Amino acid sequence: MQEGWARQQAARFLKAKTIDPRLRLVKRLEEFTGLYPWQWTPAEGEAFIAHLRSGTQPIQMSTARTYEVTIALFLEYLLDRRYGWADTCLERFGEAPQEVFHEGNSVLHTVEYEADPRRRPLDYDEVQALFDAADARPAKVRGQGRKGALTALRDAAVLKTIYAFGTRRTESSRVDLVDLRRNRRAPKFGAYGSMMVRFGKSSKGSPPKRRTVLTVPEMDWVVDVLDEWITEIRPHFSPGRHPALWITERVGRLSPRSVNEAFVAARQDAGLDEDLDLHCLRHSYITHLTEFGYPARFVQEQVGHSHAATTAIYMGVSNEYRNQLLEASLKGRLGDDWSVTV
Repeated sequence: MQEGWARQQAARFLKAKTIDPRLRLVKRLEEFTGLYPWQWTPAEGEAFIAHLRSGTQPIQMSTARTYEVTIALFLEYLLDRRYGWADTCLERFGEAPQEVFHEGNSVLHTVEYEADPRRRPLDYDEVQALFDAADARPAKVRGQGRKGALTALRDAAVLKTIYAFGTRRTESSRVDLVDLRRNRRAPKFGAYGSMMVRFGKSSKGSPPKRRTVLTVPEMDWVVDVLDEWITEIRPHFSPGRHPALWITERVGRLSPRSVNEAFVAARQDAGLDEDLDLHCLRHSYITHLTEFGYPARFVQEQVGHSHAATTAIYMGVSNEYRNQLLEASLKGRLGDDWSVTV
């Protein structure tokens, strides 16, 4: 059954990183219940979710829905008469698969955003503290007599570039030198006027989405960061002809996991909230572009979202920015003497 379901998903061009976790989840439910799929009932599914919600690390609501949808997809495959599993089970075991999760026992999708509310954009002071901590790590490593000062310099450049272009960690890992390009409309940025993201997040078996992220004037400091990395620091890694922008000491491509570890190390040194993660830099980028006054459509294109609603979810503009908008609106309606009028 699992092999057939895996083939069905592969035929839709879903990636192994999507298929494999789904198969592992089905296996977890099988081990939890001690039953075969044609023996599962709603009671088993409810007990499984209740078990995952207990303990020291209970799953989030969004995770619970993902699990319920995944199990429902597996059972949908088993119940599809074109594959014959239901008839086979009835013939051999006198039982057939049934739906485990239904409207009465599954998480309802009532809001767009269900992720951990502790994940938020960093404010400007927090971004600066993060970068200051990352910049201080090379000297800290050298002072401790350890190796790794060179990689610490790289990690600081990686984190700054991720924030300056609003990229995801996998996108950042897959960027090559040739993806940094000039922007004829912004010649002052030189060779770093834009970044081509060729391995953007895909969905439902589609190929990676491509987009070009333009360097914005408020982030022009990244030009010096990238130039220093490419011309002064990267050559010390002896990269040869390796195409990757970010490389390891063993001359391999920097992995998304290593990018994440770089953020965690800087966050801890900066004393920031431990609930903040690398993706919060992307939230910060979207929020700060909005506060800089860029149109919503431009921000959406920069980060590669298909829908404006998705971009809006990432925003967490400050009260100061909202008050500025309020003041501008009141001036437009009531004139310069609006404060006296109010």
